[in-house]
Amino acid sequence: MSMTIPWNTGDLLDEVQQRAGTAVSACFQCHKCSTGCPIGPEMDFLPSQVMRLVHLGAEAEVLGSQSIWLCASCEACTTRCPMGIDIAGVMDALRIMAIDRQVALPDAHGREFNRSFLGRVRRHGRVFEVGMMASYKLRTGDLFSDVGKVPQMLTKGKLSLLPKRSGSAGEVREVFRRADEEGRGEKGGGRDATGLSHNVAQPPSAVRNSPTQPGAAVPQVEEEKRS
Repeated sequence: MSMTIPWNTGDLLDEVQQRAGTAVSACFQCHKCSTGCPIGPEMDFLPSQVMRLVHLGAEAEVLGSQSIWLCASCEACTTRCPMGIDIAGVMDALRIMAIDRQVALPDAHGREFNRSFLGRVRRHGRVFEVGMMASYKLRTGDLFSDVGKVPQMLTKGKLSLLPKRSGSAGEVREVFRRADEEGRGEKGGGRDATGLSHNVAQPPSAVRNSPTQPGAAVPQVEEEKRS
């Protein structure tokens, strides 16, 4: 089903570029990100369509989409992009913006999985799968789906009943602490329902390079001519 979305303003594009630290406006819709996305068939908007929605300033559509929460952050899109756009980082930035704006979703499973994942990483310095899934299922109320797979995964050593603390757990906690401080400074101490600050989900580009803070420099992008 096709829909017509009029161009709005450049405000959304500017904010996403600032938060993600990448040149979103350089996207020329080659669709390589969409053809390589393993989650694409499950999305309501493909990655290239998400990028286009950002260009159009369609804030309600893009922040209310399930795609940004289904994104696995595998970075296949980022790797395939011929313009070097960190599309996975854009997805992270859009999730943060959706939390900031308290956008309601018809199906919040993706958001709750994201919160459960970050909660375990914050506590243990790495993912504790059993704890993460327990948290996720309690949040969504979906208690019994996939339960039949647990015994087989335990037998094969794919799951551990006890968490294994990462050797860099202290460094991970420091990342979360800094994110909490930034969140308090920007949002007056605002946090999401998990107790995590709104800015915890740092884009991959921010983790690899340096945190993108308000007012920090972003890659120089030639302004698109808008008629």
